[in-house]
Amino acid sequence: MLTISVEGLSVGRGRTIAAGPLDFRSSAGEALVVTGPNGAGKSTLLRTLAGLLPPVAGEVVIEGALAADGEAARTLAEISHYVGHRNAMKPGVTVGRNLDFWRASLSLAGGGLSNRDALDALGLPDLTGLPFGYLSAGQQRRASLARLLVAPRDVWILDEPTAALDADAQVRFGEVMGRHLSAGGIVLAATHQPLGLDEAKRLDLAAGAAGTRRTAGAGPTIDERELAEAEGWI
Repeated sequence: MLTISVEGLSVGRGRTIAAGPLDFRSSAGEALVVTGPNGAGKSTLLRTLAGLLPPVAGEVVIEGALAADGEAARTLAEISHYVGHRNAMKPGVTVGRNLDFWRASLSLAGGGLSNRDALDALGLPDLTGLPFGYLSAGQQRRASLARLLVAPRDVWILDEPTAALDADAQVRFGEVMGRHLSAGGIVLAATHQPLGLDEAKRLDLAAGAAGTRRTAGAGPTIDERELAEAEGWI
């Protein structure tokens, strides 16, 4: 059974700690919702889990999953989708070609939905022939989320996935996540809004958001606001 074990994980930029140390465990069919105020380190945590940032300390251990080469997966990035604040779709390219790119880039063993069926699952008509940039903000978000369905992966790492979605679209995406969990997938999500995952575990980072950031080892603390203005990554 797929299991993700996070042990003593501290995350940040360089040696500046945004959150942690953290310990949690997620298994197949489970969701973990990360909450906390702005600056608590939610996005930094998800980017670290996705392999976009190195951990400051601690480790993430994967068990029960195979990578694309058929060997045991060693990192979460090998078996996960990451959806961040940006849609990661080229505006001048059609929706269909964007989704084809994600299918070719991320699909491990095939079996994903067609572009049309993936869009339908998220409440969109067949927009595959339209340039992505022609869509409204809500349509763009839903088309971006469709890549989760055309290229199946075991773990979905989602940062504010329902941003720009109306109430009906939020409910529909909640149903999509529910089906992913029922099939043995895992969802790791950060949000300020309800996701419809009533059985999800919760990880609240509010306790670590005290307006300063610790530096690993010796050194002064760094003011949160100054750091955000300078680097824009919080």
